[in-house]
Amino acid sequence: KQWYQRRVAITAGIDVIDTSQIDLLLVSHFHLDHCGALPYLLEKTNFKGRTFMTHATKASYKWLLADYIKVSNISTEERGGVLYNEKDLDNSLDKIETMNFHEEIEVNGIRFWSYNAGHVLGAAMFMIEIAGVKLLYTGDFSREEDRHLMAAEVPNVRPDILIIESTYGTHIHEKREVREARFTQTVHDTISRGGRCLIPVFALGRAQELMLILDEYWEAHPELHDVPIYYASSLAKKCMAVFQTYVNAMNDKIRRQISISNPFVFKHISNLKNIDQFQDIGPSVVMASPGMLQSGLSRELFETWCPDSRNSVIIAGYCVEGTLAKMIMSEPEEITSITGTRLPLKASVNYISFSAHTDYEQTSEFIRLLKPAHIILVHGEQSEMNRLKTALKREYEDQPETVMDIFAPANNEEIVLNFRGEKMAKVVGRLAAKKPKPGDIVSGVLVKRGFNYHIVSPEELQHYTDLSQGVILQKQTVPFTAPFSLLHHCLLQLAGVVEQVEQSGKNCLKVFDAVLVVQEKNKVLIQWEGSNMNDMYADAVLTLCLQIEANPQAIKQSSLRSITQGKDKSSFEDRVQKLLVEMFGEESVSYQPKLKYITVTVDSDKAVVNLKSYEVQCNCETLHQMITSAIRRLHIALTPVNVPMIAVT
Repeated sequence: KQWYQRRVAITAGIDVIDTSQIDLLLVSHFHLDHCGALPYLLEKTNFKGRTFMTHATKASYKWLLADYIKVSNISTEERGGVLYNEKDLDNSLDKIETMNFHEEIEVNGIRFWSYNAGHVLGAAMFMIEIAGVKLLYTGDFSREEDRHLMAAEVPNVRPDILIIESTYGTHIHEKREVREARFTQTVHDTISRGGRCLIPVFALGRAQELMLILDEYWEAHPELHDVPIYYASSLAKKCMAVFQTYVNAMNDKIRRQISISNPFVFKHISNLKNIDQFQDIGPSVVMASPGMLQSGLSRELFETWCPDSRNSVIIAGYCVEGTLAKMIMSEPEEITSITGTRLPLKASVNYISFSAHTDYEQTSEFIRLLKPAHIILVHGEQSEMNRLKTALKREYEDQPETVMDIFAPANNEEIVLNFRGEKMAKVVGRLAAKKPKPGDIVSGVLVKRGFNYHIVSPEELQHYTDLSQGVILQKQTVPFTAPFSLLHHCLLQLAGVVEQVEQSGKNCLKVFDAVLVVQEKNKVLIQWEGSNMNDMYADAVLTLCLQIEANPQAIKQSSLRSITQGKDKSSFEDRVQKLLVEMFGEESVSYQPKLKYITVTVDSDKAVVNLKSYEVQCNCETLHQMITSAIRRLHIALTPVNVPMIAVT
């Protein structure tokens, strides 16, 4: 998923994608269709981003993929090996970071946090925020609480985009109590007729749910105590250790029970590592992996037991098209064994779904609570996704106030959504000490970090960024052979106040409390700290120095009043008006010759120039200084009346 040149991968499959462009990888849970390619991605591609999953997911990931590697090595020896090995898996563990539910983390401007998804232990939904746009990825999730897992949470934040699973499309699950009763009754009936009951399961997830149900049922039925229940998985002990470690990630019932006894220490269920340990001498119940009968112990037991009508198979989870588990749900008369021989199928086949995926009712309710503007359906067969898309559109067709774009893309199909993001800057530090009133101007430095903006005082830059405030010291040397006292006198006329200072044994004059004029042999050094205002002051001082140096005899002591008397008075007024027009534009200057004032308006600031006294009245100090300085400079430029005027540009 890509926003503002940030890319997030929310799975660990192998797709047509440049992995070097991915900033962040989020793994929702430990099932192989969501994390099976992770060691390959982390160890054999140019992926350089960061990877996150929950603590329980990482603990389960280690054991499940180790088992997957062993099985793959056996089944693919003739085809040249597998995608990765045990070393790649071990190395990948060091690159995986863990996170808690609701913990907020930020990576390269991508902010994300997770919610409990309820699907399997540690399963997470991820809320991702980039530049103010929020996306919720559900992964596999269930909104129904079961024996050990809580229902998926409903985020208290409304996402702009919802990427949601559509595994069951428009199907509706049985009520939990109904399917549990049907499950235990099917098992009991099989035992009663002297048969064996095979339950294909995955090592982690639904297996633990079914074991909780069976152990409780066996405890309540003494007549079954002599009938063994086996959990056939090479990962049995390791998987149960994970469940016992992360009890706090389960529902309230399990957390209460753990204080009395460990619910995952089963009284009536035994572990079975391989078929060599199994004595098939009477009725029994065996939960064996894999869950879709592709190979392994579950496939071996199925082929052994399927010709006997006393036996039964319970398909307890979702099955993918093309697998043996999916095929036998249509109850064919024969099946093809893994060696290619034909076997009669006389055992009963029962589909009782304990799959912890949402059905249509749960999906619809979840969407209704969140009301996202954009919905992207994933993790489903195309036909189921399209049926779900049609049903959801029909559900909201009579609600014009609810507008939702619903997509059911094919694999690798790109969806482009456009958002008009609003940028908001937070005022921090000393600038935030006082709450501004409407109309107040907040002045500071705008700092952008990722997609967050802050306004800070320049003096506090080092506290909020890696930057620090710097000062540009500007210097300019100009020839000057006139008496320094003459310059002092002219600066007094220009600035009103001149401070005499000494620096390194040299005579210095400081004007406007900003510009330092240093006397040197046949020249002066003008020095100031760079800023808009100080640069203007320095320009005025520089102009004055050049005028004096050009004709020192023409510079005479005079005052603004003398220049405004007699026949030159109207001429000077006209020149002030023209100067202000040049500075601020004709539309900003209003000349009232009869009322003897000029008004200058810049944005919301207004300055009034009295043409009798040439005093400037203005609430904006910056504008006041600019106009006052400009009139003084014009006065100085016009003072020499007996010699040709020097044009300064």
